[in-house]
Amino acid sequence: MIEGTVIKGYGGFYYVKDDQKYVWECKPRGRFKIEKQLILVGDRVQIKTINKKNGVVEKVLPRITELVRPPVANIDCAIVVFALKSPEPNLNLLDRFILLAEAGKTEPVICFNKVDLLSNEEVTPVLDIYDKIGYRTIVTSVKTGAGLEELRAVLKDHISVFAGPSGVGKSSLLNAVQPGLQLKTGEISEKLQRGRHTTRHVELLELDNGGYVVDTPGFSSLYLPQMLKEELAGFFPEMNNFWQNCRFNGCLHNQEPDCAVKSAVESGEINKERYAHYIMFLEEIVFHERRFYK
Repeated sequence: MIEGTVIKGYGGFYYVKDDQKYVWECKPRGRFKIEKQLILVGDRVQIKTINKKNGVVEKVLPRITELVRPPVANIDCAIVVFALKSPEPNLNLLDRFILLAEAGKTEPVICFNKVDLLSNEEVTPVLDIYDKIGYRTIVTSVKTGAGLEELRAVLKDHISVFAGPSGVGKSSLLNAVQPGLQLKTGEISEKLQRGRHTTRHVELLELDNGGYVVDTPGFSSLYLPQMLKEELAGFFPEMNNFWQNCRFNGCLHNQEPDCAVKSAVESGEINKERYAHYIMFLEEIVFHERRFYK
């Protein structure tokens, strides 16, 4: 048996890089389909070789982490990429990406790209929202080179995923931090202000300075991970200093009286837009709970 990492799945084949950096083209055992067991990019697997090129995936080893969208395993850092302009940043979608990363037990790092298109005065309000909460943020520009060294340092010796909507510059950033990748890049639709998909599949790419990174297709919308409504506030760290002072132990910070979180929103201690996203997510979770238990 040879142990390795799945670096790509395409056309029913899985490409496994072993510890000697050799890549095997593998098919999964038939029982994987019968047992409905998925093989994800990033999985550590055991394979049995057939010849000098091909093999069969015999076993998927236990996963440390697992993301649903994008579907990858064993990632320890999620680079959530959003453009500051062209397209305009959708902060609701950004908060969904952050929640998905944290629900998958993966540290999110927010990368605001295309900083060259805005002035410092325009950039600061967006950064302040997430800096004050405690999220790590990086401001980048492929055009000027701003933030690229910091991004390389974040990627070093980690298995990271680049995630975000289409057109924000994920592939361009990867081409900049790792010359030679030559990933396809796309233009923004002037009419729709959305990017065209340029990444067609999930693939694990090895970096020269150590570590791996996953380039993924962009997404314009995301469903929330399955969770209880009582768990949602735990993914909004800015609420941690307030919810203990709520009148009710099971406060959802929505319609309950004497809610310390709502008071903090009114006083400006919690960002109103982030709180609005929390309420939207809460309503979505409650809706799915009612459908499930109906």
